[in-house]
Amino acid sequence: MKLQLLLVALLATINLYAVTLNEKPKAVTIDGENGGLVKGGAWHSSMLKDKVYVLFYVDPDEKDVNEEFSQALKAKNYREKGAFGSMAVVNMAATWKPDFAINILLKAKQKEFPKTIYVKDKKSVLVKEWGLKDNASDILIFSKDGTLLFYKPGKMSEKDTQKAFDIIEEHL
Repeated sequence: MKLQLLLVALLATINLYAVTLNEKPKAVTIDGENGGLVKGGAWHSSMLKDKVYVLFYVDPDEKDVNEEFSQALKAKNYREKGAFGSMAVVNMAATWKPDFAINILLKAKQKEFPKTIYVKDKKSVLVKEWGLKDNASDILIFSKDGTLLFYKPGKMSEKDTQKAFDIIEEHL
């Protein structure tokens, strides 16, 4: 009986930190030794407002897992259709690659996607604070008020991609 209670308490504690659909996630800041905006300064989860945001949370070793979704999203030209934004948070603690190599990759991505906000997460802050999947490529979509509308850890299927596009279009 004590073991069951301990297990329930542990699961409840873990759930407190996980992102939940149709809710705003816990407020988080990434700055200083934890990372921050590639262009400089702190990243705050409160930045996920006033636009429908797609947030990519990516282990650099998994950067190509959702490349098809990324290119399909780019082709949709949502920025021209309404208040849309994208963020890419790089889980730098999840890789063996050195920071200088990741920085080169980020500069190339910034050229390809100049309106995307890039963030370095050097200590897996969003894994710890939001319960995102570590060592993966996670896709999250937020409403204009910062509510989580979609979360997919791992590879997006065609069905996931269509659902993501439907959600974006509904909330633009």
